Amino acid sequence: MGLIASAEKKREPINDGVYHSVCIGVIDIGTHYDEKFGKSSHKALLMWEIPELLIKFEKDGVEKEAPRVISKKYTLSLGEKANLRKDLQSWRGRAFTDEELRSFDLLNVLGKNCMLQIINTTKDGRTYSNIASVMPLYKGVDILKPVAEPLYFSLSDGVDIPISIPAWIRDIITKSQEYQDRVSTTDHVEPPVDDAPPF
Repeated sequence: MGLIASAEKKREPINDGVYHSVCIGVIDIGTHYDEKFGKSSHKALLMWEIPELLIKFEKDGVEKEAPRVISKKYTLSLGEKANLRKDLQSWRGRAFTDEELRSFDLLNVLGKNCMLQIINTTKDGRTYSNIASVMPLYKGVDILKPVAEPLYFSLSDGVDIPISIPAWIRDIITKSQEYQDRVSTTDHVEPPVDDAPPF
C-alpha cells in the first residue's frame, strides 16, 4: 500500500542480523533481458516487512510509522539450482518432493512468517542491505500478521497494475516484455489464456 511506497523511498541500510519477518508481497515483474548473462528470464519479487524495525514518514501532512520492508528478486524457476527453490526449501526447513514441486504455488508464501538473515555490502560508496538467507521461524516465536495489506500481482491476469503496488516496482513491470507486448495491442486486447501455472 502507500505505506510501503513511502517507506521504500528512505531505504537506509538495515543492520546486519537475523530478523523475524512477514512476507507481504508476491509480485510478477515479467521477463527482462540481462546483459550480464546475455539472456532473458522471467522474474518475481518477494517482499517482507520486519515488524521490529519501524520507519517514520509523513503522509498527507500526518506523521506515520510502519515496519521496514525489504525485497529480493528471483528468476521464476523451481529448478534444482534455482535460488528461489533454495530459499523456499531453507524457509520451509526441508526439501520439496517431486509431487510438491509439481503443485507448488508461490502465492502460498504470502503472509507467512520466517527469519531473514540480512548482510550489507558496499559498492561505489553505497551500502546495500541484502537477504542472505531465508530460514524457518524460530521455535516458540509468535506468528505475526502483516501490518501492510499483502500485495499480489501476476501478468498472467493482465497488465492493469494495482495502484497499491509501489511506484518503483510498477516501473520495473512496465519495462517487461509481457507488459510491452500487451500494451502495444489495440485496445489492450488480452492474449489467449495460458493454462500453464504462473510459477
